[in-house]
Amino acid sequence: MSTVDSGQLYGVGLGPGDPELVTVKAARLVAAAPVVAYHSARHGRSIARSIAEPYLRPDQIEEALVYPVTTEAHNDYRGVIEEHYDAWAARLAAHLDAGRDVVVLCEGDPMFYGSYMHMHKRLRGRYRTEVVPGVTSVSGASAVLGRPLVERDEILTVLPGTLPGPVLAERLAATDSAAVMKLGRTFGKVRDALEQAGRLDEAWYVERATTTGERVAPLASVDPSSVPYFSIALLPSRVHDETAAALAAAPAVVAAGEVVVVGLGPAGRDWLTPEAQAALAAADDLVGYGPYLDRVAANPRQRRHASDNRVEVERAEFALSLARDGRRVAVVSSGDPGVFAMAAAVLEVASEPRWKDVPVRVLPGLTAAQAVASRAGAPLGHDFCVLSLSDRLKPWDVIAGRLEAAAKADLVIAVYNPGSRSRTWQVSAAKELLLRHRAEDTPVVVGRDVGGPEESVRVVRLADLEPSEVDMRTLLIIGSSQTRRRDDDSQVVWTPRRYPA
Repeated sequence: MSTVDSGQLYGVGLGPGDPELVTVKAARLVAAAPVVAYHSARHGRSIARSIAEPYLRPDQIEEALVYPVTTEAHNDYRGVIEEHYDAWAARLAAHLDAGRDVVVLCEGDPMFYGSYMHMHKRLRGRYRTEVVPGVTSVSGASAVLGRPLVERDEILTVLPGTLPGPVLAERLAATDSAAVMKLGRTFGKVRDALEQAGRLDEAWYVERATTTGERVAPLASVDPSSVPYFSIALLPSRVHDETAAALAAAPAVVAAGEVVVVGLGPAGRDWLTPEAQAALAAADDLVGYGPYLDRVAANPRQRRHASDNRVEVERAEFALSLARDGRRVAVVSSGDPGVFAMAAAVLEVASEPRWKDVPVRVLPGLTAAQAVASRAGAPLGHDFCVLSLSDRLKPWDVIAGRLEAAAKADLVIAVYNPGSRSRTWQVSAAKELLLRHRAEDTPVVVGRDVGGPEESVRVVRLADLEPSEVDMRTLLIIGSSQTRRRDDDSQVVWTPRRYPA
């Protein structure tokens, strides 16, 4: 086994021919290697080196492993080639013993009919080795052909063209799909075997796949005298042809439109459920209040329709009209769409007879109350209610009555829409009303822009709540008589699940 000072041997797959199909790892190792070795023919040209050339450095040591013969028809081909494998392994071992890493270049994949494997089995027990896989010539040929080799449960058989003709014919007749490699002088025999197996009309010929010299043709039309060694015969997937034909014959499917009301959560992608993400990704149109639409990543395939926050009915009608025309529409809401948001507006409009054939779905989202509560601990740990202080859609007398009823019932109260630039007195009025039924020390969680860049969460006494610091981006959680704040005056509060008898 090698010492720690020995170099490391790398067998690096370079893919079928296009230098851009070299993996990032292969390119890095080739560029960094002190020694680069590659097999070549007697004329000195190496396909592997030509693929790797963009990644080579002028100062690298190159070891050309030149094949002594070019055909297995040589009388003692195996004996001659094995002697050279031994000699080449000794040359590489000298570099490794000197502490130099060696990268052996291999077109395609090193372990798929690759020449590197002969170095690997001779040196792996003595030195550290690593094999970097590459795109195989079979994969490259299939990609160039634009036809899958296998689909569903089909079986792919890879055969060398050097097999006896009867064996080739038997294997080709028995398999679903096939790739026959090592053509060149074996091409005539392979063609005869395909014909004998009744598969010649299905067969394709791919030469030098992914290179500038690539050629693709029906195999039956190829002149045997023009076939180089680096070519492949392919029998692509039969199932694919059948399913493609069925698709072509099938009537066009008209997309069914729908409206999906999607809760975005309080802020950011991390607060979005996978179900909501999938609905947004599938949508053709996104409809919503402008700032909420801005929270959905742009996709040029989709059309975005922003509108003001005060036109909920018009927005719902627009979304439903798009869906009636076959569009998949996502109506976005902050938080949960069913909590003071767009779900109710869409469903109310959708209940009109003219929209009866337009399906509407509602996907939940994390509510602002849940988000703020989580930042403070567990203030919603027992019975609670949710109220909006906005008097745009209901009169203040109704709001005040519900607020007083919740206070008398000793419920924790989550307050949405507490104030805005045009609504400045509601928080003061609510505070005054609550103090008639709650102690001055009642914990109040003041959460602003939770999940956003300006997040702020504070816990104050009800008596110390400052209405001027509350705006539309703020949510309040008013504790019950049982809500507790930790004794160290921290920002942690909770409401016990047990209520005193």
